[in-house]
Amino acid sequence: MRLFPVLLVAHGRVARRMGLGPRSRLDMLRNLLTALVRHERIETTWARADELRFYAEKIIEYGKRGDTNEKAMKIADFWLTEKDLIHKLFKVLVPRFSLNSGSYTNMYHIPNRENLDRAKMAVIEYKGNPFPPLPVQKKDNDKTLINQLLLGYRLENGLQRSPTSA
Repeated sequence: MRLFPVLLVAHGRVARRMGLGPRSRLDMLRNLLTALVRHERIETTWARADELRFYAEKIIEYGKRGDTNEKAMKIADFWLTEKDLIHKLFKVLVPRFSLNSGSYTNMYHIPNRENLDRAKMAVIEYKGNPFPPLPVQKKDNDKTLINQLLLGYRLENGLQRSPTSA
């Protein structure tokens, strides 16, 4: 007996239902992808960002085929509503990821919207963009209260390792 038979069958669910129908969903995704290529970092709801991530990765994959490839140009022409961004896709973004074969985007949760509907929000960005990084790296400080308490506990119980044994 399988514990999770639901996970094995998709039951015809292709994608999230966003907007007023399939055409509305496509238009919304095209506009979001165009904004992402233009600005390289956008803020939107978490569901939209999660859905957009697949298309943002795919347009880079097709872009790696080159601007002479007919299918890559058709994909770029369809998904980018502002045609001046096709040049940016092939000349700026694709060379940035030419050696990378993994994920091309980062997605971060940010606080929920307060004023409207408390929707979960996210920031999606292309890696290597010129903006400062979003998650600020915290420096590990030995003088914080928690670290001092842990150090005292280790010293009392003889759990302190010498620096040479590490």
